[in-house]
Amino acid sequence: MNKSKRVKRIMIAGTGSGCGKTTVTCGILKALVRKNLKVASFKCGPDYIDPMFHSKIIGTKSRNLDSFLCGDNTTKYLFAKNGAEADFSIVEGVMGLYDGLGSKSTKYSSCDLSLLTDTPTVLVVNPAGTYISVAAIVKGYLDFAPNNIKGIILNGTSEMMYNTYKDIIEDLCNVKVYGFLPKLPAAEIGSRHLGLVTAEEIEDLDLRLNLLADAVDKYIDIEGLLKLGENTPELEYEDIKVEKRGSCTIGVAMDNAFCFYYEDALKLLEEMGATLKYFSPLKDKKLPEKIDGLYLGGGYPELYAKELSENKSMLKAVKSAIESGIPTIAECGGFMYLQKSIKDKDGNEFEMVNIIDSTSQLTNKLSRFGYTTLTALNNNLLFQAGEQVNAHEFHYSDSDLCGEDFLAVKPITGRKWHCIHGKITMFAGYPHIHLGGNIKVAQRFINACLSYKEK
Repeated sequence: MNKSKRVKRIMIAGTGSGCGKTTVTCGILKALVRKNLKVASFKCGPDYIDPMFHSKIIGTKSRNLDSFLCGDNTTKYLFAKNGAEADFSIVEGVMGLYDGLGSKSTKYSSCDLSLLTDTPTVLVVNPAGTYISVAAIVKGYLDFAPNNIKGIILNGTSEMMYNTYKDIIEDLCNVKVYGFLPKLPAAEIGSRHLGLVTAEEIEDLDLRLNLLADAVDKYIDIEGLLKLGENTPELEYEDIKVEKRGSCTIGVAMDNAFCFYYEDALKLLEEMGATLKYFSPLKDKKLPEKIDGLYLGGGYPELYAKELSENKSMLKAVKSAIESGIPTIAECGGFMYLQKSIKDKDGNEFEMVNIIDSTSQLTNKLSRFGYTTLTALNNNLLFQAGEQVNAHEFHYSDSDLCGEDFLAVKPITGRKWHCIHGKITMFAGYPHIHLGGNIKVAQRFINACLSYKEK
């Protein structure tokens, strides 16, 4: 059934990672919230961390929009579903505007998403070290490929230079400049090997966000951005029906060590009948009572390996539950937790659950980074042999036994490797999948939890 919904929306994209698009996005979100607008926020691509900051600002969960992981129609459906009730929606781009599937394709980039959803794009440009050359940068982005660029925001410049840059860009590139943000050291957010530190780790986050919002109110044309997003066409999509499968309870690891989840995946499990009970492998001494499934998401277990290792009662509880046959999904950090041990960069080794006889060690580089397509080599908890699913990997650690039950293939280069421990009651490995884009997979997890409950 074809449907359409009105979503007032813009995308904040950038020339590349580090240009300031997250800073600009967070500042605009906070400024809109302070105007008492009901705001929805989204992140293009598979990143988990930026949506955490969005969520802290708007007071409700931010969502990911990723057409590689979810497909075109599901992406539009999720956008419409989560944005239609808001006064305004902001989508933050990923990397540079055109960076997507690989070096020879703009597919699955911020630009691709903006075209798929017909969302006007405002490009964040850091003009540091340029003068009239800033026009060449903007002109290059405008002319490189088909796009929805409707405006520019400058980041990291001074009020004096801004007026000069604005005149240069609007005169030579024929595109509107909506304002700028100056350098704001007091509002900076730190980063580490997987990107920004998480929102939960910043004690004065609200202070920093208010500093950003103050600057947005002063230097960025908020009313102009609202007007830009008001006249966007309705989002058209084929409706997706979700059936309740039955009542079950799933324990979901959630703390500073395990916090990488797609909100639409968790909501889908709830729509199918699951009650989610959150617990902390760091602090809790046992699993929630009467759970029928276990979901261990990604995060930063390597940073908390000592604390996780010292929580012996939780390690024992998790191992006992999995050995009893409880259906378990363990992605990336969750997979690391299920192994025999985790080693840090210095070689210090910390005991983990030891349901998988292997060790993960933190390295100095990303391992197998990016999008992949997985093919199941046998029947397991989530897939039948031969079935495929799109996935994403993003980790600096590596394991001496990543699993042999799926074949992973890079979509552009064709590079292949084996991964994932896929058993009848367990799906554990480095790749992340999006249950929200794979309803059949979510159904199988729920069905397995219901069967476990009946036992």
